[in-house]
Amino acid sequence: MEYFRPIPSETGHWLLAGGWVRFSQFELLQRGAAPRIVDSAPEAVLQALTTPRADVLGLSLDRPRIMGIVNATPDSFSDGGRYDGTVQGRRLVAAGAQILDVGGESTRPGAQEVPVGDEIARVTPVIAELRGLAGISVDTRKAEVARAAIAAGAGMVNDVSGLDFDPALAGVVAESGLPLCLMHAQGIPETMQDDPSYDDVLLDVYDALALRIARTEAAGIARARIVIDPGIGFGKTQAHNLAILRRISLYHGLGCAVLLGVSRKRFIGSIGGAEVAADRAAGTLAVTLAGVAQGIQIHRVHDAEETRQGLALWQAVTGGDI
Repeated sequence: MEYFRPIPSETGHWLLAGGWVRFSQFELLQRGAAPRIVDSAPEAVLQALTTPRADVLGLSLDRPRIMGIVNATPDSFSDGGRYDGTVQGRRLVAAGAQILDVGGESTRPGAQEVPVGDEIARVTPVIAELRGLAGISVDTRKAEVARAAIAAGAGMVNDVSGLDFDPALAGVVAESGLPLCLMHAQGIPETMQDDPSYDDVLLDVYDALALRIARTEAAGIARARIVIDPGIGFGKTQAHNLAILRRISLYHGLGCAVLLGVSRKRFIGSIGGAEVAADRAAGTLAVTLAGVAQGIQIHRVHDAEETRQGLALWQAVTGGDI
């Protein structure tokens, strides 16, 4: 199978996904072969790469969007139990977040599953309080939690299992008519970092996401309502994470908006020398801007103010139209 990665170029012929990045050439990737630079791709590939992405939560994706993380949990890896979710949500919106992702179950490596009732009790009051301030996404793997969150005001579901955990979730989202984010993860949080292994992580994740998209469409959710996330840090080593990030523009070929969640993750601390998660904002911003340069539309972060500043300066320095 051939995979075509658009190579960003300031003077490119085509606009990538209706956004701010242009390209004229492709990196042709094949399993077991060295990458090659080519000037053309099949029409179906070019169409998938150039078609503008549908709005998400009322936001156009012709510019990068900031998704602020609201952990209504006592045990998230970076900030669990350290703030009131409603207060944090308001703070993130004031700092520049346009979407709030509210979660009631930690999915850090080694995390244990939270009972449905407890998860609902954590997220629904926060969502109800924050609705109307920004677009609200609920970060859950479970159909009943999603149903309750939607009733409380959530306008999007973000499933880190990519519909692998709860088969009933697809039906809830299909019935709601809302967008769904499908993330790739190898394994479950309890065991995903034990010994992650891939033949070719970039292409294996691409194929896995393609299968998830097909399954989601079969459940009645149109591709225009699907966002994908390659799942940095979810069943992946530092080397795996970097391999994906270096060529992340490949995933635009799936024809969906792409979400990137790297905020404060362990590999940023390992490379940047920041042992404490809260000290990784600078490293997070560096990786975020690398994603922006490859056309990634939605950035899930803890530090909205730093991200907003970084995007503003990136635009000013590069002349990027965002």
